[in-house]
Parts: sequence; C-alpha cells; structure tokens
Amino acid sequence: MTPLTEDAVVSALRTVNDPERGQDIVSLGMISGLQIRDGHVAFAIEVDAARGPKLEPVRKAAEKAVHALPGALTVTAVLTAEREPQAQDQPQPQPQPQQGQQAPQQAEAKAEMLPQVGAVVAVASGKGGVGKSTTAVNLALALAAQGLRVGILDADIYGPSIPRMLGVIGKPDAAPGKRIMPMRAHGVACMSIGFFVEEETPMIWRGPMATGALEQLLTDVEWGELDVLVVDLPPGTGDIHLSMAQRVPLSGAVIVSTPQDISLLDARKGLNMFRKVDVPVLGIIENMSYFVCPHCRERSEIFSHGGAKREAERLGVPFLGEVPLDIEIRETSDGGQPIVVSDPDSPHAVVYLDIARQVWDAVTAAQGEAAGPNIVIQ
Repeated sequence: MTPLTEDAVVSALRTVNDPERGQDIVSLGMISGLQIRDGHVAFAIEVDAARGPKLEPVRKAAEKAVHALPGALTVTAVLTAEREPQAQDQPQPQPQPQQGQQAPQQAEAKAEMLPQVGAVVAVASGKGGVGKSTTAVNLALALAAQGLRVGILDADIYGPSIPRMLGVIGKPDAAPGKRIMPMRAHGVACMSIGFFVEEETPMIWRGPMATGALEQLLTDVEWGELDVLVVDLPPGTGDIHLSMAQRVPLSGAVIVSTPQDISLLDARKGLNMFRKVDVPVLGIIENMSYFVCPHCRERSEIFSHGGAKREAERLGVPFLGEVPLDIEIRETSDGGQPIVVSDPDSPHAVVYLDIARQVWDAVTAAQGEAAGPNIVIQ
C-alpha cells in the first residue's frame, strides 16, 4: 500500500469549502498542525470564535475527505479559535452551585462523555521533573493488580511518555464507527498522542489545538468498560488542566511532589486549582523522598524529606506515601516494564500498591456518598 502523504491529505482538504467564505479551507489558510504517522492523521482547522459552532459540519467533512484516502486509518480534526472576549459576549450571571457541587446540566454532560468509565483519576504536579508520569503508570498498574479494569490516558500532548514507559510499540487500530481502539500493555488500556507522531517530533500546537486533541483522545477511543481511567496530566496548571476539570467527570486528583520547598510551592498551586474547580484532591505523594546508596546502603535525603507530608497536613488532605529515588524504579520505567509488574514484591512496588489501595478507597467512598443513603421502607 502506498504510504499516505502530506500532499495527498492537503489535496483532499482542498475539496472542503468554507460555506460562508466560498473557498476551500486550505486556500483560506485554515489548516494547521498537520501530523501524519502510519496512516493516522491529525490536524486543526482555525476558525473565528463567533463561527465555531456553525463550522462543525466543515470539521466533519474534512475528516471524511481525508478518511476516504487510501491508507488513512484514523483522522482527528479539531476546531480552534482564539480571541479576547467582548463585553457583549459575557454570559448573564447564573445561580451558582454550592461548594463541592456541580450544576446538574454540567454533571450530566460530563457523565455522558465517558459513559463506560466508572471513575477518572487525574495525576498532576505543579512542575515538571518530579516523576509524575512514573507515578501515574505505576499507580495504574497497581490499581489493575487489585483486579480492577484500568485505562491510562497520556494527557501530556507536548511531552508524551506513556508509550515508552509501558513498552508499547505500534499504532492503534481503527474500531467500527471510525473510533480508535486503545493499545494495551500489562493488562491496561492506554492511549497517547505519542502513538500518532514520531517520538522526536515536536507538537507545535497552540493551547486550543492541544485541548481539542485531548478531548478526541478521550471521546473517540473505544475504552470499553473501565472501573477507573488514570489521566497523566502535563505539569503546571494550564489549558489542558482547566479543560479536564470543566469537561471530564473527574473523581479526584492525586498531586505528586518532591520534598523541597520550590516543588511544594508549585504543588500547592496545582492543589488549589483543583479545589477552585471543585475536584476532590485524593492526596499528595512525596516522590524522590530519599536515596539509599546501592553499594553502602547509606540513606541520603537529597531533596530534603517529609515536606509533602507536612504540606498535606497543613492543607488538610491525605498523605498517600513516599517513594524513594531509586535506580530500579528509573530503569524499569525507561525499559517499559514498570516496577509494579517487573518486581511486584519489591519494597518500592509495595509502596505503589498501598497508594493505589488508598486512592481506590477514597474514590469508592466518594461515589458512595454521591449515591446518597439507601432508604428501605418496610
């Protein structure tokens, strides 16, 4: 089969017209961020914000035109728009739900987004380099070790690492209805933008393009029945975090931090962001908590120690545990065989398993509260 080329995709998109402007979307300069990998195509259609809702048929027509090409397996197109809101655009004030509650319409829309997923747990950090992705992967595998049906979504559009950490090679298959089948590794369903682009290809996408792509990775994937979906968020508190909090039925968030003050400062920002959007914080994990020399067995607290536990106590959230800085954790993650599956009886794996138990207990307890009391009339 002849490989799908950029010229072929662009030619197909030239057949799609903007109905109001009377020209094709390529000539109008509306196409950006085109990515092609092994038959999987992704691109953005830039539109004026005021016309965004009206151009959904154009987006669908663009996907259909490219999907008709020989060799096109999956096609993801997102509408993007950026502008400063004008005073007349501001919505009228609406009655606000009480703290910790969501408006009924908002909660309903979120539930419909992932109807087969029982719980969604976000793993976040205020800054990069604290081992968040390693934690997310081992947490997902530890939840699966409890017999749960687990998926993991790599929400870091700009720096996807889940494919490497899970040792997944290849590309997703297309499911019926132009949906995407998730990849599987160690009994866990997984999805990442990294399956659609080369590992060293930078994603030069603006915020709306990244959030649009993320939403399609959530909704266009045939996740199947899952007890829990773990979402590895990018570092910081940006567009993707806000979109996840506003549009996805998050059951809670886990914050990962190293013990030193500068990391805890950023972790505090992340925690407060989730609180502002009424997402429960399930707890804080102290990663790289200490280092034990493999030769002399002497313990060193390279990044200080205990800061995350003190911060959790100060903020009134659970402290889930401390994970050491250890070469075995790093090597197994880099090698695609995370320590929870490669050495499940090791002390480090036991820590992740204990954290997973606490997270799942918190999620199920919250779900039980949301369901309300069981009233029996005799």
